[in-house]
Amino acid sequence: MHIEPLLIDEALQICQWTYPDEYSFYDVEDSPDARNELMDGTYFAVKAKQNPNELIGFFCYGSNAQVGGSRQLGLYRGDDVLDIGLGMNPNLIGRGSGMLFLSAGIQFAEAAFKPQALRLSVAKFNQRAIRLYTNAGFVTTAFFDNNGTAFLIMKRNMIR
Repeated sequence: MHIEPLLIDEALQICQWTYPDEYSFYDVEDSPDARNELMDGTYFAVKAKQNPNELIGFFCYGSNAQVGGSRQLGLYRGDDVLDIGLGMNPNLIGRGSGMLFLSAGIQFAEAAFKPQALRLSVAKFNQRAIRLYTNAGFVTTAFFDNNGTAFLIMKRNMIR
């Protein structure tokens, strides 16, 4: 997989993705604000090396990867901890490539940002993602509620 800064046509594609059932929670609103956030320099496109036109998904690093309404709870503190957010093309979910996808984002974060640890937020109902993150070495460090949705914060120390 190849990771590079997100381009506007890729941001527009992401805004058109629709996830099934309860996973529609992860749909990105197609609005000027959402497009501006996707283009602010914290989002990166993930593409297949053999097909550089295929958008596999995206990663986001930094405060945009945090759940906005929960920042005031003080759950996102810590020195040298990088928040990571991700989204995979809904047409590719469930095909067994989640760990490869996540590993690419972790390796990119390590090379580009050199954090001591990564942290992510995940909706508690998303047990499939929680299993993936746990298998990748993330551990739950906190729980919180944001607008009626329960979230876990998970952290993974970088292996050096």
